[in-house]
Amino acid sequence: MAELKNDRYLRALLKQPVDRTPIWMMRQAGRYLPEYKATRAEAGDFMSLCKNKELACEVTLQPLRRYDLDAAILFSDILTIPDAMGLGLYFETGEGPRFERPTDTIDSIKKLCVPDPEIELKYVMDAVSTIRRELKGDVPLIGFSGSPWTLATYMVEGGSSKTFEKIKKMAYEEPATLHMLLDKLADSVTSYLNAQVANGAQSLMIFDSWGGALSHHAYREFSLRYMQKIVDGLTRHADGRQVPVTLFTKGGGLWLEAMAETGCDALGLDWTVDIGDARRRVGEKVALQGNMDPSVLYGTPERIHQEVDQILSSYGEGTGHVFNLGHGIHQHVNPEHAGAFINSVHELSPKYHK
Repeated sequence: MAELKNDRYLRALLKQPVDRTPIWMMRQAGRYLPEYKATRAEAGDFMSLCKNKELACEVTLQPLRRYDLDAAILFSDILTIPDAMGLGLYFETGEGPRFERPTDTIDSIKKLCVPDPEIELKYVMDAVSTIRRELKGDVPLIGFSGSPWTLATYMVEGGSSKTFEKIKKMAYEEPATLHMLLDKLADSVTSYLNAQVANGAQSLMIFDSWGGALSHHAYREFSLRYMQKIVDGLTRHADGRQVPVTLFTKGGGLWLEAMAETGCDALGLDWTVDIGDARRRVGEKVALQGNMDPSVLYGTPERIHQEVDQILSSYGEGTGHVFNLGHGIHQHVNPEHAGAFINSVHELSPKYHK
């Protein structure tokens, strides 16, 4: 493997000194880029794009050609694991992901098997190794997965949901059934992420997109408990380096201290949290990633610059901050505004690292 030329992102996650605040964007390979749209059209549909290692590599690299970013993130989907479990993933136009066979009964959950990442999810591993090779050591590669709770919401509901009625009914009516599902998913995510590391991922991120839909106690029981299990089982060293792990619960500002206790290296923050307050709350335990509202990118370059300045100032001096959006970049953002965002971080952050 090529030696890493820019390890700023990995160093910040481990709270080691850096010359400026590193930056990448969630969903940086995506629909706001015209070059992505062209490659997606070539693939035919979204899952065909995910399953073609050359095209998945191409879209992963596209934002790095356009912008001076400090990390690449594997182009894939969080629902690859339930798809590999045989649920029949498909995408309905305008409706998002759907499953032909939801797991909303104890019998359907009992039948689920933990997928072998080198067999049922080999296309993801092929993409990881291809991307790592083609990066040529320019920046580190981030591997990722959805959290067990988030994956379970799609699997039980049969797709996206605004109310989470079915899975919350299961949580309160049949908690043992839901725990059986979450336990299988935790095992699946652990082996999936470890296989990504074995194939070249240099950092890992767990996306708990729907943890914020849970009550205070239910979050700890049904979401955090299983992310803890995953963190405990992850490969944390590869290629002679530490493999940092970031947990991100959207709407998770209530639970930062508890998340920091899991042994992860960093927490992702959405835009509802003041990053300076978050830093005071978690102390030196973890690094922080975030957390500009993606909608700020609809503003003028001057307004974007102002928001970046405010977030950097709130975090303050020293390492342990990876600049990012508080969630994925929106598809209708002007790519030039994304460039203004990245350039603002480059321009404004060095003074915080003297």
